[in-house]
Amino acid sequence: MTIEPTQPMAFRTKGLTKVYGEGNAAVHALRGVDLEIPSGEIVVLLGASGSGKSTLLNIIGGLDRATEGDVYFQSLCLSEMSDNKLTLYRRDHVGFVFQFYNLMPSLTAYENVELVTEIADSPMDPKEALDMVGLSERANHFPAQMSGGEQQRVAIARAIAKQPDVLFCDEPTGALDSKTGRVVLQVLKDVNEKLGATVLIVTHAASTAAMADRVIHFADGRIREVVKNDKKLTPDQIEW
Repeated sequence: MTIEPTQPMAFRTKGLTKVYGEGNAAVHALRGVDLEIPSGEIVVLLGASGSGKSTLLNIIGGLDRATEGDVYFQSLCLSEMSDNKLTLYRRDHVGFVFQFYNLMPSLTAYENVELVTEIADSPMDPKEALDMVGLSERANHFPAQMSGGEQQRVAIARAIAKQPDVLFCDEPTGALDSKTGRVVLQVLKDVNEKLGATVLIVTHAASTAAMADRVIHFADGRIREVVKNDKKLTPDQIEW
């Protein structure tokens, strides 16, 4: 892949390998992945289930470790970090959004977001985060009182409230209908533009790739192709 030499890198990986199990039962989730992800872009990791894209996200997100190879966030080598330092990396630099919202059912939307702001160094106000995702009027509602799309937007508000450098999204529209999915993708676009966060979206839905700056195609634990998208669509232009 060709990256402009002046672009700062959010992530670089070299020879990244991940093997689960041993012997005949071993599963090779990643097979020597070399990758560069520029800062400030929306990047889609596209591939079928089991292709290795979520494994890559978990490793560069500090949730898992590679079997071999190195991964860098800016100038930090995550591969050499202790578990405690990886925890600080996740706390200080990374926000996560998953397919299933993982909200606390006994807490309101505001309180779910507030949980993150209590441990972050320079958080935004929970009300501001909810306003960014268009849910300021639902701040006092519980998850059971909200639609799936609203719950996902609360999850995004929770992730961005600590103002992360990187937002990792694993199938963020996988449980949503097309109309609601577009709303969620627009929120992610706004986060990228307003906060300057690098946004990585893991998905098997090719339609999502239309809004990305860069699309990384995964198959069998390898990168098959990296495509720079010079004709990005807005979420409302995407055909599902």
